[in-house]
Amino acid sequence: MVELALPNAFCLSLGQAFQVLAIDIDFDVLRQREPSFMHSVFAQLPVPPTRALPTVVECDMRFLGFEVDGVAAIGVVNDEQVRRLCSIDEFYADVDRWQNIAPSGPSVAIADIVRVPPVPQTAKVLCLGLNYAAHISETGSERPDFPNIFAKWYASLSNHGDQIPVPSGDNRLDWECEMAVIIGAPLTDTTEADAMAGVLGYTCFNDISARGYQRRTKQWAIGKNPDNSAPIGPVVVTADEFGDPYGKRILTRVNGDVRQDGTTDMMLFKIAETIEYITAGTSLRPGDVIATGTPSGVGDKMDPPTYLTAGDTVEIEIEGIGTLQSRIVARG
Repeated sequence: MVELALPNAFCLSLGQAFQVLAIDIDFDVLRQREPSFMHSVFAQLPVPPTRALPTVVECDMRFLGFEVDGVAAIGVVNDEQVRRLCSIDEFYADVDRWQNIAPSGPSVAIADIVRVPPVPQTAKVLCLGLNYAAHISETGSERPDFPNIFAKWYASLSNHGDQIPVPSGDNRLDWECEMAVIIGAPLTDTTEADAMAGVLGYTCFNDISARGYQRRTKQWAIGKNPDNSAPIGPVVVTADEFGDPYGKRILTRVNGDVRQDGTTDMMLFKIAETIEYITAGTSLRPGDVIATGTPSGVGDKMDPPTYLTAGDTVEIEIEGIGTLQSRIVARG
């Protein structure tokens, strides 16, 4: 079958092409002719304007958020280079489409970019408290009957390499390594059996917490949302590339010393169960974030308690994703 490239990048059969070009052809006669006659017919056809078809790529990829001409964009990562795919808002408006289109922007060194969070500004950032048994034990808490969900704000998100100031009202700044799930589809009343199909990918997350504020009242909002207290990155690895999210090593280092070291199969409430629980109460949208809890080893429960201070470097590393680094500074 002969195909023509038409303005809307549709592939049309020969008969459809003649209809579009308004050419009246008797195909019974045409079929009886020699091939040379058919070639001569095509030679006389007007050539329609063409547009290059999007290049189809494999869905598995690593991506990040960065600024291009002042606009937050999704960049596809290849080694130490990144290429713009589309704006962040465009990406999460049609994840399936953009996952199958090759980036068109120039290749830029990752070291030279200005990073932004890899999710839209409308993103919910939901976190699980007390989701690892050893962390429950070190805090002296009881195992929750349901996923213990609290929120961090989009405004609290920060990027790989960013600075985190110590709050002037609370010097008990602590670390919590977590694996974050990025949602890739609208999810409402989603069953546990269907939940993983709505996961776009995974990334590192640090649930930086001001323990003083966290414990002064029963509400955690301020204690869980100091400035820049939700580092995320350095890349998002799509679910098909990441594979089974369980059994991945997850750890925290402060100034090079390991403070937390666990594996993601130690979660009490697994990802699918958590999504089912959340979406029975509130819908999830593409770009929403679920931070899945932290293993034991937080600074607040060390002997003596140890907290982040100006000059510290804190790193979160997850097997198969990479290392997320933040620098602690004095406020102001």
